Amino acid sequence: MNATSVNAGARLDRLPLARFHWKILGLISGGALLDAFDVYLAAGVLAALVKSGFSTLQLNAAFISATFFGMLIGSALAGYVGDRFGRRYSYQINLAVFGIASLLACFAPNMATLIVLRFIMGLGLGAELVVAAGTLCEFVPPAYRGRWISLMGLIINSGLLIATSVGYVVIPNFGWRWMFAIAGAGALAIWIMRKRMPESPRWLESMGRTQDAEATLAEIEGQVKRQFGALPPVPPAQPVMARNVPLSVLFSKPVIGRTLTAALTCVAINVAVYGFVAWLPTFFVKQGLTVVQSLGFTTLMAFGAPGGALVGYLLGDRLGRQRGLVLFSAATIVLGFLYPQMRDAMSISIIGFCLVTSIYTVVTLGLYGYIPELFPTAFRLRGTGFAGVCGRAASMSTPYLAVALFQHFGISGVLAMVSGVLGLLIVALLVLRVETNQQSLEDIGVPGDAGLGGAATTRAMHAER
Repeated sequence: MNATSVNAGARLDRLPLARFHWKILGLISGGALLDAFDVYLAAGVLAALVKSGFSTLQLNAAFISATFFGMLIGSALAGYVGDRFGRRYSYQINLAVFGIASLLACFAPNMATLIVLRFIMGLGLGAELVVAAGTLCEFVPPAYRGRWISLMGLIINSGLLIATSVGYVVIPNFGWRWMFAIAGAGALAIWIMRKRMPESPRWLESMGRTQDAEATLAEIEGQVKRQFGALPPVPPAQPVMARNVPLSVLFSKPVIGRTLTAALTCVAINVAVYGFVAWLPTFFVKQGLTVVQSLGFTTLMAFGAPGGALVGYLLGDRLGRQRGLVLFSAATIVLGFLYPQMRDAMSISIIGFCLVTSIYTVVTLGLYGYIPELFPTAFRLRGTGFAGVCGRAASMSTPYLAVALFQHFGISGVLAMVSGVLGLLIVALLVLRVETNQQSLEDIGVPGDAGLGGAATTRAMHAER
């Protein structure tokens, strides 16, 4: 165990926002956008596969299951790889895995091969978001972190619209194989651009690699200095304890509350998205609307996804992540009660849009910000990855529960499920009482153990209160 004095956190946090930060945002969000594109292209591709006779409904179901199972394993692996070998190593592996598998999918001779390749894609897809959120947090100063995670969320949430639009043009004219070609080529292009992206100095310092951390920080500071001139002075900070910690630290007494809250946040988000939002077209059709009417309502409500990211951008640094999650979880519960009562088209669209916006505000503040912020640098990605595994497990089981509830209780039953999980999340957040807003990542560290928290425990205790 070594005490290092590179002071990476304080040196990064005092930097003004510069071209360097925009480059980091673009490279991280670009990979995450391709991740979302690859996930959402499935809807159009699967329909084309059935229509052409290449697949059946049963094989399509196996394709979807393989995707989620791969993403579940990928979330777990990303946490270990990212904390053990570095953020840069992990996100390059992720992109290479789903990029190469996507290109190979262009040449799949049968559906069985495509399902195997989709599982491999899932490994990379599940890992990408774990690494993206955690890595961005480690570069952005705390005063802007809420807005920047929301910008990343806005870019990622655009994946659905882009995949739908591209599929509308490409699949009828060129065939479904080109969708995988586009995703794979894009992933490898981002992989090449990311080769020059620096490793996280916070991670380097946490591993005791002080010379590498110092060299990386000097390069970053040099880029910012060339743009802005003299930099602000570095505030004093306690040395970071370079320490390898096992996975079991997530379930130790000082950390387990954060681990469970992070997992519940991820579960609640996946239940809301895969139990309600993803089923909107089906719910509308089952309630007697035509397919055209269903898609019309769904499209209007789907604008709530980027809307939630914009709300996060406006309020993430003002309201805070914990308070924002509590507020918008409560708003989702209220809107979830009102929505089934609506009867005319205007009220269905307006309340539905507000409901989806509220859900995606929770996605933005929770998935992209609060979860990775909760954990110290030494095991940030393992904590985020564990939460991701729980969320992926929920996304695999929620559709079956949503269908059963809809058949017995209608859309009110589905929204009751979503509201129940969000209610549990509110309780967990209020019990945990950790607000990450405007806090350095080192100050959010776990109190009671400087080796775990990585910084001054007194400041961390203030964050806990």
